[in-house]
Amino acid sequence: MKRTLVRGILLLALLCPSLLPAQEILRSTLKKLDVPGKKVTVEIDGKQREFTLTDDMRVLNSTGKDLAERLKDFKEGSAIMVAPVSRDSKVLRGIALGDQQGGNQPARKNDGRPVSADTKSLKPLNELGESKYQGFEGGFYRGGNNERPKDHEAAGLKLAKQVQPLNSQGQPDPNGKIVLMSVGMSNTSQSSEGFQRELREASNLNPHVQFVNAAQGGMTAAAIQDPEDGRTGKRYWDTVDQRLQQARVSREQVQVIWIKQADAGPNQGFPKYAQTLQAELARIVQIFPARFPNAKLVYLSSRTYGGYATTGLNPEPYAFESAFSVKWLIDQQINGDKSLNFDPARGEVKAPWLSWGPYLWANGSTKRQDGFSYEPADFTSNDGTHQSPSGQRNVGQLLLTFFESDSTTKPWFTRP
Repeated sequence: MKRTLVRGILLLALLCPSLLPAQEILRSTLKKLDVPGKKVTVEIDGKQREFTLTDDMRVLNSTGKDLAERLKDFKEGSAIMVAPVSRDSKVLRGIALGDQQGGNQPARKNDGRPVSADTKSLKPLNELGESKYQGFEGGFYRGGNNERPKDHEAAGLKLAKQVQPLNSQGQPDPNGKIVLMSVGMSNTSQSSEGFQRELREASNLNPHVQFVNAAQGGMTAAAIQDPEDGRTGKRYWDTVDQRLQQARVSREQVQVIWIKQADAGPNQGFPKYAQTLQAELARIVQIFPARFPNAKLVYLSSRTYGGYATTGLNPEPYAFESAFSVKWLIDQQINGDKSLNFDPARGEVKAPWLSWGPYLWANGSTKRQDGFSYEPADFTSNDGTHQSPSGQRNVGQLLLTFFESDSTTKPWFTRP
């Protein structure tokens, strides 16, 4: 029980660092749920305890508008994790389903710790080409190709030429800024820190470019897709505004965004999880036109390798499969989906131009065709998922190489 509890603590503490100290996160079994009465009874170590629910209580990976909707998947007998407001409090601040089985849920060791699936047969998406993974073709773009379709490339180049220094009101200003901003979760924030360190040493960086790390711990795709939800979405985007203010830049100066997102504790299997993440990413990019009116270019990356994971946070093959979420979203725009229209000549703009950013997945220590790979030391020892300093450096270098060399980034990212 103790080791399983530690695993649950690690999972929720990593996902929800703002909830509580780890020792206040309790693994339990749901005995009775009374949503109208805002009460839940759970069993912990053979003893039943009753807690009070609140309307603003966080329900991990739930997007419902009200408490009943957010708790609809919680059934009597389910394994759950609960976070009281304090050690002796009977009021819950957070709750999450735990130890769910199904889909691609990883196998578990005797001590209860999950183990990522065997990834030996997996190939990086860009090396998969026209070959298929569970019936779905590889490659970054349709047809198994890794190059942007000609028309989409042309549109990106046109927009890249419009990126220029802007003042805080969003007006062209030779002394202004070109803000490149990251969006995502803790893993994205760590990658951003590695990128920031690489930027300090970059000799050919356009002096007008300013990078803002807006990624935040625990803020998964499901958590940030609605800035008006009054809960995690609002907190995330309010913090983004604070980060911009701290950097002395404005929303109007944000012109380029890099996204790396995933959801915690996936168990839906493929392709369901990848499709869910695709839809969440679509809702996120649809936020940008109103919030960041000058955001023209959005680059997306899928997850880093999850094969060294020791928790169910986002193990393999889910980390690998998140690339299909990115691929399908970009193809959705390329295929003319009006809900992702970026061209004002074709109607109301609903999203910026979307494209692949750097591809961050490699099959562990097996080198990709470009020589990139991961070692266990590139991830933290407590979960095998978050990046260690060496992992941050490696991913930061991939980011820098991409922005220095891509045809749609080089015109504004590098020195004129």
